[in-house]
Amino acid sequence: MSKGKLWGGRFHYDTDNAVERFTASEHFDRRLARYDIAGSIAHARMLAVCGVLTRSESDAIIEGLHAIAVEIEEGRFQWSAGLEDVHMNIEARLTELIGEAGKKLHTARSRNDQVATDMRLFVCDAIDRLRAGITGLQSALVEVADTYADAIMPGFTHLQTAQPVTCGHHMLAWVEMLERDWQRMGDCRTRADVLPLGSAALAGTSFDIDRQMTADELGFTALSRNSLDAVSDRDFIIEFASALAILAVHFSRMAEEMVLWASEPFGFVDLGDAFCTGSSIMPQKKNPDVAELVRGKTGRVVGHLVALLVLMKGQPLAYNRDNQEDKEPVFDGLDTALACLDVLTPMVRQMEFDEDKMRQAAQRGHATATDLADYLVRKGLPFRDAHQVVGRSVTAAETAGVDLAELPLQALQEFCEHIDKDVFDVLALDGSVAARDHPGGTAPARVRSAVNEARERLAQR
Repeated sequence: MSKGKLWGGRFHYDTDNAVERFTASEHFDRRLARYDIAGSIAHARMLAVCGVLTRSESDAIIEGLHAIAVEIEEGRFQWSAGLEDVHMNIEARLTELIGEAGKKLHTARSRNDQVATDMRLFVCDAIDRLRAGITGLQSALVEVADTYADAIMPGFTHLQTAQPVTCGHHMLAWVEMLERDWQRMGDCRTRADVLPLGSAALAGTSFDIDRQMTADELGFTALSRNSLDAVSDRDFIIEFASALAILAVHFSRMAEEMVLWASEPFGFVDLGDAFCTGSSIMPQKKNPDVAELVRGKTGRVVGHLVALLVLMKGQPLAYNRDNQEDKEPVFDGLDTALACLDVLTPMVRQMEFDEDKMRQAAQRGHATATDLADYLVRKGLPFRDAHQVVGRSVTAAETAGVDLAELPLQALQEFCEHIDKDVFDVLALDGSVAARDHPGGTAPARVRSAVNEARERLAQR
């Protein structure tokens, strides 16, 4: 028998040391210990109710598992790479503590359905934590949006000045991006919230078990419907990694705008001393390192998604040892996302926008050109003709070295006789943003209405 292996009855010789190191996962999957213990306690209770274990055996197992949980929490648990993984380490220690009854815990289950259960519990818990963090970041953004609901800044397409918007409107755009992340995580949780335990290795078990009791004990809302699929399915992990990757991309887009806005050419925002660093050689520098790192960490999260997709692409049914490699990408992806939330949320709360600089920037680049076109349409011109008139007007402004709104009335009238002195009402920045007074628009009144709606929505979570 292979020495020290709970599965060693089939083998005559010990595992090679290099193989033990290569196959061991306890150094990272010990993170699943609390979920593994919870699953084992539920399993032991169910086996006793079904008559597979005696009540005294079940009670001893549960008491021993609680003791192990305390050892792990206090850092006294002795992990062994020779026992391969979190499951075998806990089972071996349980047998040390309570004797023969510990060996009966694994009745009617396999490490295949055991680890699938652990990972589903982990992902559900991770999603709950992430959604709470996303809500916190959204709340911070909503407060900034309220503060700067009237502050005008340039809106960009192709990173060129397009039309004036309010800073509050821009902050609420970030809120909407994160809202989809919050919803996407919830959708993912629905498919993770399925109990695979009872599928055993791949074909189910011959013992008369009560899977619904186990599901109720662990808080699952559904049972897996096919044992082959249940032990080999990692779609919920890939979906979670995908949701993490999209969330990280949104973090990156937000961070990119922070970096741009904090730069000297823009000067729109001060990110706060607590979230910037200096240069070792240039004493005047205030670098937006936190935002840059948030942007940079997106690469690793997206990479984890690709790794998981490649991991699964060639696997036949049912379980394969390849799936041991699913944990580290998920663990690191979650840790990275939570770390980003931990710095983004307080940084957002401390952001201070320079309203004068944003307004000055919005006055450059002919930001109200579309407003002039709309003005001409209301005067009776077809939009395409109005577009041509405005294009020629912009060219004249460029030649004169002024913004479109600074052209005198006489110069504008040379391009269209329908232009009158009321044109300057629509060419003004305040008039432009105020005119976007519809649901989803950038008018300050609509921004404040959207802020109130967002507050109510977030408060209900």
